[in-house]
Amino acid sequence: MKLLRPGARWEISNGHFSYWEDPRPCPTWEEVVNTLEKIKSFEDSINTIWTDEQIQSYKEKNGIIENLT
Repeated sequence: MKLLRPGARWEISNGHFSYWEDPRPCPTWEEVVNTLEKIKSFEDSINTIWTDEQIQSYKEKNGIIENLT
């Protein structure tokens, strides 16, 4: 949301904005989903190199995580 409407105060419940406090129009759910997809695509495009210790730590905290190496 910080990318779409910086500084806006908002809450989402069940995939809908339940609270919106900002003079700008509330973004559509499609805008939110498109922005999340762009962020995910960008993150996936970065060739992050993890240490064995980092991989183990993430696995312990979150279960098995795919595509870390």
